[in-house]
Amino acid sequence: MRKRTEPVALEHERCAASGSSTSGSAAAVLDADRSLQRNLCLAGKGPGETRSAADADMKRALGRRKGLWFRLRKILLYVLGLYIAIPFLIKVFPGIQAKLIFLNFVRVPYFIDLKKPQDQGLNHTCNYYLHPEEDITIGVWHTVPTVWWKTAQGKDQMWYEDALASSHPIILYLHGNAGTRGGDHRVELYKVLSSLGYHVVSFDYRGWGDSIGTPSERGMTYDALHVFDWIKARSGDNPVYIWGHSLGTGVATNLVRRLCERETPPDALILESPFTNIREEAKSHPFSVIYRYFPGFDWFFLDPITSSGIKFANDENVKHISCSLLILHAEDDPVVPFQLGRKLYNIAAPSQSFRDFKVQFIPFHSDLGYRHKYIYKSPELPRILREFLGNSEPEHQH
Repeated sequence: MRKRTEPVALEHERCAASGSSTSGSAAAVLDADRSLQRNLCLAGKGPGETRSAADADMKRALGRRKGLWFRLRKILLYVLGLYIAIPFLIKVFPGIQAKLIFLNFVRVPYFIDLKKPQDQGLNHTCNYYLHPEEDITIGVWHTVPTVWWKTAQGKDQMWYEDALASSHPIILYLHGNAGTRGGDHRVELYKVLSSLGYHVVSFDYRGWGDSIGTPSERGMTYDALHVFDWIKARSGDNPVYIWGHSLGTGVATNLVRRLCERETPPDALILESPFTNIREEAKSHPFSVIYRYFPGFDWFFLDPITSSGIKFANDENVKHISCSLLILHAEDDPVVPFQLGRKLYNIAAPSQSFRDFKVQFIPFHSDLGYRHKYIYKSPELPRILREFLGNSEPEHQH
């Protein structure tokens, strides 16, 4: 009995030991599995979690797209509303259109002292101030011929005024809109004309530069008349020519028509980059492109110009002018289309008022790149002026 019992006890001990070992292995496996699951959870690698993250990313992307489209749509609606509102604003407040035509509030170049033309390289120029009307002051530059450059140094206004009576002809220059008498392209033209032996008198209309007053077509024309009379009172028998550029051509034809009607015409009129009338110019201007086919364009945009008293009717004025006329225009002019200058010439040339005077049109090919304000660069300009102004007295054929 003792021998049989001992093996049984030993067997029980072995089974217990074996059971304990198996239990430990199972526990280790379970611990490892739980650790792996925790790691997977922390890494977000579970299938459910992956799908949720992808859905969240997609929702965020769609949200951003919707937000972008909403902002874009808001901007488009704002632009469209502004596009539609502007014509009504101009119709209700026609003064806006007048400011856009004159652009006298645009003073380019900035930060120059108009009292010191020498700062712009005009060392033979004097700055004056004239008074066309009460409470109106206009700034004037008088540049003498280049041959007097040294003599002019340190001279006062009286010397410059007396110089107008010399044997050199005089050009009264009427500039276009925006900027001042110190504009870069204007200064360069003064230098060219001065080098050719001309006195050049330029000025800022009331409301431009440092001139005092409120801009208007009537006021601009009166200012030009005052300066012309001021020159004639000092120039003796010297020829006086009038040169208008761009909007200044409207002032020039207004002035010359008035001078011819009172029988004191200038010796010649030069129009650089002219238009026919302000309505046609406004309709042709590049700024009008976005509204050119807008319903009621004339009523919204052109009628307010007329109601503001702005006409600048070159096409009508040339029918009442009796002096030689020279028109200069670049084919690539982006501001005043070339065809308007050609049209003005076609109106002027057969006019009875020019029957005893010559009318000449000089085009500048687009390859030259003179555009709206760089005709002064033409090497042909001295010859053109010499041939035209040298024989600007009345003649019996065009």
